[in-house]
Amino acid sequence: MKGVQYTLGQLGKSLDGRMQLFIGPILILLILAMMVLPLPPFALDMLFTFNIALALMVLLVSMFAEKPLDFAAFPAVLLFTTLLRLSLNVASTRVVLMQGHTGGDAAGKVIESFGQFLVGGNFAVGIVVFLILVIINFMVITKGAGRIAEVGARFMLDAMPGKQMAIDADLNAGLIGEEEAKRRRQEVAQEADFYGSMDGASKFVRGDAVAGLVIMVVNIIGGLMIGTMQHNLSFAEAGQVYILLAIGDGLVAQIPALVISTAAGVTVSRVNTDEDVGQQMVSQLFVNPKVMILAACVIGLLGLVPGMPNFVFLLFTAGLGFMAWRLLKKQKLAAEAVPVDQAPVAQFESPEATWADVQLVDTLGMEVGHRLIALVDDRQQGELLGRIKSVRKKFAQDVGFLPPVVHIRDNLELNPNTYVITLKGGEVGRAEIYPEKWLAINPGQVTGDVQGIATVDPAFGLEATWIDASEREHAQIYGYTVVDASTVVATHLNHLLQRFASELLGRQEVQQLVDKLAEENKTLVEDVVPKCVSVTVLQRILQNLLDEEVSIRDMRTIFDTLAEFEGQNIDAHDLTAQVRLALGRAITQKWFGGEKELHVIGLDVRLEQVLMQAMNSGGALEPGLAATLQQQAQLALQRQETLGEPPVLVCQHSLRPLLSNFLRRQLRYLVVMSQAEIPDDRTMKITAMIGESQ
Repeated sequence: MKGVQYTLGQLGKSLDGRMQLFIGPILILLILAMMVLPLPPFALDMLFTFNIALALMVLLVSMFAEKPLDFAAFPAVLLFTTLLRLSLNVASTRVVLMQGHTGGDAAGKVIESFGQFLVGGNFAVGIVVFLILVIINFMVITKGAGRIAEVGARFMLDAMPGKQMAIDADLNAGLIGEEEAKRRRQEVAQEADFYGSMDGASKFVRGDAVAGLVIMVVNIIGGLMIGTMQHNLSFAEAGQVYILLAIGDGLVAQIPALVISTAAGVTVSRVNTDEDVGQQMVSQLFVNPKVMILAACVIGLLGLVPGMPNFVFLLFTAGLGFMAWRLLKKQKLAAEAVPVDQAPVAQFESPEATWADVQLVDTLGMEVGHRLIALVDDRQQGELLGRIKSVRKKFAQDVGFLPPVVHIRDNLELNPNTYVITLKGGEVGRAEIYPEKWLAINPGQVTGDVQGIATVDPAFGLEATWIDASEREHAQIYGYTVVDASTVVATHLNHLLQRFASELLGRQEVQQLVDKLAEENKTLVEDVVPKCVSVTVLQRILQNLLDEEVSIRDMRTIFDTLAEFEGQNIDAHDLTAQVRLALGRAITQKWFGGEKELHVIGLDVRLEQVLMQAMNSGGALEPGLAATLQQQAQLALQRQETLGEPPVLVCQHSLRPLLSNFLRRQLRYLVVMSQAEIPDDRTMKITAMIGESQ
């Protein structure tokens, strides 16, 4: 039985899906059929009522949508409703001109009621009301909505490259995942398509308003001619019948058109928030009791003026005063609900010092000025704490161990917009940010300038400018990478974590790595620690790797390599060199990806011989040779960066420790690899040379 129910349910879903596929084509065919086939009055009543109901539904959906993409089908709905109204106009015009002489209900009860009851049967009043509705629809609502849609479409298309760059920046910084980045890119594309469609769809509404006016004039002129010439009615009788029918026909079509135009204006003029239009209006209009008190005072004074409708004005005064009183009472209760700290009891005797007074230094800390407290306060929806968690998670996935928790505290001695990042109590980073502004970073290929506070990106030292939110889209159009203040701090922290990774790896983190590997391969861990190396030596080896930006995620390979030297008295630096050889493929992959031909910096043969002699004689370089080596390495690094190639110097295996220790003190971004670390399936091409003038 359950199987039969499941089969029937699946069949029902399949039929529903197939029916939905045919709804659009069937609707278009019906609309086109109404323009050709004559319709009876009852069918016109049904269709006119459906048109009014549909217009109200569209307006309500646009009101309850929280963002434009929640009603992404609106441009298509706008086209269908416009075609439906025009088809009904054609069908009703045919009936009015053919059967209008038979009476006021010739075209149905709906048109008759709009022509008789809404305007009291007075065609002069009806014409005035109809013209006012057309003017409101054409000159006010439709024109404004069309202009907003046009400007929104232009700015949305212009801002697309900048938004895509911002998404890529968040993805590269580890703040979002690949799925989230894909979703954001799709949302940006959908917004551009939506505003572009709305720009064109708004022309439908304007054309519909003009068509309604023309159709009414044609109905009046055609009705007068047909009534007087074909049905032998007097001019007054023909005018009374056909003009009222034309007015009723125009009103019954123009009112839904006005509702649809209002829905279009609401959709394109809304601001993206987590509230619909009604909630935004209530939460922003009726939230300040001072505004209501002042409004009540003004209305009350007007109500005291002789000759004014005193009762109505005083009624609204009382209503506004009551609402203000309710808001003040609610605010007072909210304030009383917050616990107030009691004043501390005076201490007449100083307490004895205890171990609780000893404050250990935080491994990682951040101090912020008082204007930046909102960024790290969950109660104020601060985003920085979440960004820091994402940075730590991304660091653990890339580098291979979990960095310490960042302890954040406020420091009133700092400038209000300044933050300081500390490592073991010492400052390693400092910058000044503006939470209410956006940082426009110049990647080097911008097409214009932006106005704001000139600064430097704290993470990479690029030229940047703090700009207002209103300038954000312009900056993205010019090619700037625009990020918010929380992203600036998170990127700066991520950069410092990568740079000082070796100092963050303590004894506790090493022991946790050993324990984690022991869960999968207990025998391997027991063979290495402490038989081959102690935890202290292992920590030194891992720190050496991290100091040269080598990931320690592959702990199995590291332990397998160390296990080969059981019983041998080898220091940590030599063991590090052996581990690097085992991790050579991963090191090469990090800097060159999947490229088969590696473009690297090389050493001149004569310079290698001189360095080998210096190393054999004690490792000290002559001052002149050291200065020349440093200068040429800097030039080679600049050439490599100009070519867009990785800053990697490849040398003999025995020379790698000497060159790395010497050059990386001055050239932080230079990577020194040995030839033995390059896999056999990769080839090298020297694109920059050190020592050509030797």
